[in-house]
Amino acid sequence: MKKAVHTAALTALTLALLLSAAGCGGGGGTTASPSPVASATPSALPGASSSPAVEPSATPAPVETPVDTQPATSEPTASAQPASGSVTPVAWSWFDDAVFVGDSISLKLTGYVSKMRQSDPSFLGKAQFLTAGSLGSGNALWDVSSESVHPLYQGTKMRLEDSIAACGAKKLYILLGMNDVGMYGIDGSVANMETLLKLILEKTPDLQIFVQSATPIHKGNELKVLNNANLVIYNQGLQEMCQRNGWHYVDVASVLRDADGYLPDAYCSDASGMGMHFTDQACQVWIDYLRQDAGAYA
Repeated sequence: MKKAVHTAALTALTLALLLSAAGCGGGGGTTASPSPVASATPSALPGASSSPAVEPSATPAPVETPVDTQPATSEPTASAQPASGSVTPVAWSWFDDAVFVGDSISLKLTGYVSKMRQSDPSFLGKAQFLTAGSLGSGNALWDVSSESVHPLYQGTKMRLEDSIAACGAKKLYILLGMNDVGMYGIDGSVANMETLLKLILEKTPDLQIFVQSATPIHKGNELKVLNNANLVIYNQGLQEMCQRNGWHYVDVASVLRDADGYLPDAYCSDASGMGMHFTDQACQVWIDYLRQDAGAYA
């Protein structure tokens, strides 16, 4: 078992190097919001001090060489997905008690919100952020250590169930998966997400859970395991998980893909690199969608 954990940790290290190297940008907290933005810059790469809840079912295929994988173009429909124009977007105050959890993709959102709050302190309400490069639902289950990638809350690295409880959030928007699918497979990644969310709910039982779909990859940047076809299947698993548990599935990917299922050029900040991180334009589309989607619950 120790050998298996060591192998998993080495594989996680490889994926972490790939994703954290993309330089998604925008870490740190905002200075304009009445409530501090808790976030993390990418910290040291993970060394597992305990085994993840779900062992990888198989060694992932090498991810160094992009392959021309034809992406699936269908995506599960979000539960309570509002018809276009049929729901009034929520006010910024909806997000006052929200916390956003994510990896380097959400780090970009952290930075974008911080920038927008410089001119509009009400932007995205008082939402807080617990984001870190290389974060996944798998390594979020590991013990906190000097080498783990758990996000910082007020300067202290914590497991997510503890930092979310400490920040007092009532709504959780979580987006993870890019650092999971290649390591744990699709089923293992969904299982890790479910385990993580149940641990979070043990500490904050009244938390509303909003699981955001994994977002697409730019054309030409897909890998043998981490590709749009697998991300569509992963998202279907997330939606089914949400239906089982009474959580909200938020299909942000639906507005961040082109007609062929790829992340469009205008939305991709690293087409010559990983091809999965966002421009400011993509972040605004993302936020606009969240406001529209939340109108179904407000």
